[in-house]
This record gives sequence, structure tokens and C-alpha cells, in this order.
Amino acid sequence: MDKNTIIGFGLLALLFFGYFIYTQKGQEAMEKQKQHIQDSIARLHPKMDTAVQNKIQDSALSKQLNNNPIAINDSVKEQLTVVENNLVKITFTNKGAQPKSVELKKFKEFDGKPLILTDGAFSNISYAINTGNSRTAQTSELIFNSPQITTTEDKGKRILFELQLPGGEKVSHEYILKPDDYMIDLNISLAGSNHLLTQNTLNLLWKAKANRQERDIEWETQQSHVSFVENGAYDFEHLATGKDDNMKFTKPVDWVALNQQFFVNSIVSKNKFASGEINWNSPKDTSLRIVGEASATLRLDLPLGDNAIIPLQLYYGPSDYKILKSYGNQMYNMVPLGSGIFAFVKYVNRGFIMPVFNFLSGKIASYGLIIALLTIIIRLLISPLTYQSYLSGAKMKLLKPEIEALKAKYGDDKQAFGMEQMKLFKSAGVNPLGGCIPALLQIPIFFALYNFFNSNITLRGQSFWWASDLSTYDSIYNLPFSIPFYGDHISLFTIFAVITSLLISLYGMSNMQDNSNPVMKYLPFIFPIILLGVFNRLPAALTWYYTVSNAITLLIQFVIQKYIIDHEKILAQLQENKKKPAAKSKWQERITAMQESNEKLKAMKEKAANGRKK
Repeated sequence: MDKNTIIGFGLLALLFFGYFIYTQKGQEAMEKQKQHIQDSIARLHPKMDTAVQNKIQDSALSKQLNNNPIAINDSVKEQLTVVENNLVKITFTNKGAQPKSVELKKFKEFDGKPLILTDGAFSNISYAINTGNSRTAQTSELIFNSPQITTTEDKGKRILFELQLPGGEKVSHEYILKPDDYMIDLNISLAGSNHLLTQNTLNLLWKAKANRQERDIEWETQQSHVSFVENGAYDFEHLATGKDDNMKFTKPVDWVALNQQFFVNSIVSKNKFASGEINWNSPKDTSLRIVGEASATLRLDLPLGDNAIIPLQLYYGPSDYKILKSYGNQMYNMVPLGSGIFAFVKYVNRGFIMPVFNFLSGKIASYGLIIALLTIIIRLLISPLTYQSYLSGAKMKLLKPEIEALKAKYGDDKQAFGMEQMKLFKSAGVNPLGGCIPALLQIPIFFALYNFFNSNITLRGQSFWWASDLSTYDSIYNLPFSIPFYGDHISLFTIFAVITSLLISLYGMSNMQDNSNPVMKYLPFIFPIILLGVFNRLPAALTWYYTVSNAITLLIQFVIQKYIIDHEKILAQLQENKKKPAAKSKWQERITAMQESNEKLKAMKEKAANGRKK
């Protein structure tokens, strides 16, 4: 250590001791006037310095408000206070009298670390107050008194922060944390609100950040959104990587939330926000570990008077349908069980899939087995339609020789061939679209399960066979590079789903009445290849469901074709149907009349063409 450094440290030490002696003398002179403050300080955290607390109560606050309303005086120190219940651990700060960080005790990050839902680096709750002399200050930059912590009747915690202003006004933030609840009550009290606020309007700034919690941050971002209830109607906007966006609220707003894949950070107004605006950003650089950031300015119109109480609530917790529904304010809509053109599938999830899944999860410990049983139940319910589909396919296969004969007879005359083919189907009593019904029915079921498995927090962290977490993709090998459209890992459940889909496609190809088209030869391979890229990053729960469903389909095909459907009996029935007079519907009559008219027009054109040649 050189000479200049030693001298510097010596001068700093002298300044420190001089300042300490000065403050000690000032404290003794004012001891009687500050006795009530010292009594309060004595009940606070033992590590807090009494001299610092006294400065917070007096001169420091005046310097903040009058000299520089934004900057914090060097003598003012931020104090952190930890309060927790069975579900959350909240670190409060007296700087702004707000939560600084929130840990969800029953959950972990994907790598096993404690799950910190908000860390104070960006998150903030603040509003501007008048401080006199035409000055204003944001409450987030002001130091409140150390909190008074008491126990409520239901054994919850009551945390009270107070800020006494030189003009006699007082700002209080009261937080109530119930024993087993993620929702926190926040009551803002303003004594002298007509002086603290301009035109009795409070513009609340609420900022929330969603940190990465899952293994695939890009997928997590795709499943995250900004939610709100405006004028009694729920709505949302998806986050998008590398995108900045904003929205203005012109009607009353119940709450706004930053809802990432499995967790929610939300602010609720019991008396509604009059209007507001929200901006959100999702950084493109995934190394920042930030899913999204939301910043909302929400206006509250307060009644005229000297005092005002603003009842708010803060929700820090899981995006769990049952928990959110218990609050009775439409927050359950944040769970994305179906939206857009497939919004109707949320009713399939709420009315059928969720109740069955919850019932099975109450009886069975393995979620992989629960998903398999859920798949079997779904397939049993649609089995009558499945049987009709295979029966229709068998009939079409038996008619294949006659269809081939019609093709040979009419050659390139597609219109005539189509007419005769429809007559054949009609006379035989065959519906050419009969095999499509189960496939169409499974589309909403698939999209319902797609949304259900992507948003079901119950599956988070649940393992099954080689999959360590059913809420995200399974990986048996992580590649040292990323393949376009495929990814940087190998999902075994995806491979099984693709193989079983390929087998189903090949079987369907063998039953087609027309497989002479060269393009049709490659069709069975196109869909499974697409699935390989799409499914590789989907939750293991979904690819496992698809694998089980495909395996059941293959088994049903074998059993029905081998042991249930009697092809000779069906053929005899088809021949018998041909002998019956076929009654045409009005639609079929119009089609027939149109086809006959086209035939006559075609014959006339050919006759006219032959006349010109002569």
C-alpha cells in the first residue's frame, strides 16, 4: 500500500469519527423530543443503527423533499424486512415501502435454484406526490419509516410503512399477508390527499419483470402474455421475442398481469383503475434470462376530501386454474386453455379434460400413467365413431375393383367418372366422407390437450421414465449444434410419436381406393416428417399422449379389421343395397340436373365443332 493510500484512509477515518461525535452530541440535545421515535426504533431489527433511524425521521426526509426530491441523502439507508407465510417469502424495502423480491417456496427454477418471481431489479410500485414548493417526488425514491409488523386474527402478517411529511401529510402502505395465500392486500392511505395529489388523481406506476424459469426460454416466451380485464371483459396480448408493444386502456380496468408460462405477477384494484396504459418488451437476447418486462401507468380517481384509502391487491404465484378461480375476478382466464380460432376448446378442457385429469391425479401418483389412462378414456368415448370410420374404409376398399373399372371405362372424362362414382356410392349405401369424422373430431381434442399440457403447472417437475419434467420436452441427447426446424436435442417421445404416425399413414395408404397418383406415394412420409420438427420442442406430456393415442389406433385398426369387420358380409350387403331403389335428396337431384346440363352443353359444343370442320 503506497503513502497516498495510507493518508487517504487516515483522513476518511478522521472524518468518520468527527461525524460520529457530532451526531452523538446532537442526539443527546434532542433526546426528550425524540423519545417516542426511539421507542419505536427499539422494537425494530437489532442491526439498525439508532442514529441513522433518527436522521431518517427528521433532516433526511426534509432534504429529500425540499432540496432534491429524487435523490436519497447519503445518511439515509435502505432497510430490508423479510416476511413469509407457507407459500411465499417476501423481502420488503422501506425505500418506496414495497416488495423488493418474492420467492415462491413450493417451486424451483428448472435448474433447481429457488424460484424468485420478482427480484427488484426492474419491478416497482410507485406514484407521484406533491412535496410543496411546486415540487413532486415518486414514492419509490422516498424512505419510509421502518415497518410495524403485527399478527392478524387469522394468524397472517400485517406490515405497515408510514411516511410523515413536513407539512403534516402522511402516506401509509399497509400489506396483509394471509397464512396460505399468494394474494397480498395493499392498502394505500393518504392523510391530506387533497394536498398530496393534483385534482385527486393518483397515477400509479406498476412495473413487473418475468425472469426465465423454464429450460427453453424461447418456448416459455411464446407461452407468456400480458393479461387484463377491461370493462369487465378479459383480454390478453402475447409476448414476442424482440418485440416492444403497448396498449391504452380507455375503460375501467380490474387488473393487469404479466403472465409467463406457469407464473403470474399481477396488480388488482378493488375499485377499478379508471384508465391507463401498459407497455411491454421481450428482449431478443435470451442470454439476459428475461422473458418479458411490463410497465403500466394506471389512473385512480379518488373522492374529494382530506383522506383517501386505495385498496389494491398484489398476486405473486402460480398460473393455477383452481387457485386463480377462487378469487372471483376472472383471473382464471390467464391460464391459456384455448384462444383465437380454437377458443372453444377451453370449454373442452374445463368441462371434461381437467375434471378427469384431476380425478385421476387424486388416485394415481404417476402422471405418465395418468396421461395414458386419460388417452384411453378419450379413445373409448370416440370409439363408436372410430368403428364407423373403419367400416366406411372397409366398404370403400371392397368397392375398389368397381371404381377401377369405371376409371378404365371413362378414361380422361373426369366428369363422367365422377357422376358414375357417386351413383355407385349411392347405390351401395357408402358415404365417402365417413372416414373423416373421427379425424375431424380429434382436431379440437388435440388442440385442447395442446393447451392443457402447455399450461398445466401440475406437470411441472413431474418425471416419467427418461423424461425429467413432463411440462417441457424430454431429451435423451443434447446436440452440440442446432438443426434448423428440429432443434438442439433428441426427444425420444417425439420419435415414438413420429414412428407410430408413419405406421398409421402407411396403413391408411394401403386402404385408399386410388393410390396410382405418384404424389400419394410420398404423402405418408410428409406428415410424420413435419411432426418430427414440430413435436421436438413440445412438452413430453403431449408427445407421450400422442404416442399412446397412435399405439391405440394401430391396435384398434388390427382388431377391427381382423376380428370385428366381416368383409364378405359387408360385400353381400353392398350388393343388396344396389338392388334397392335409391331415393335422391333435393341436393342430389340438383347436382344430377347440373351434371346432365353440362353433358348436353358439351355435346352441343362438340357437334358445332364437327360442323365447322366439314
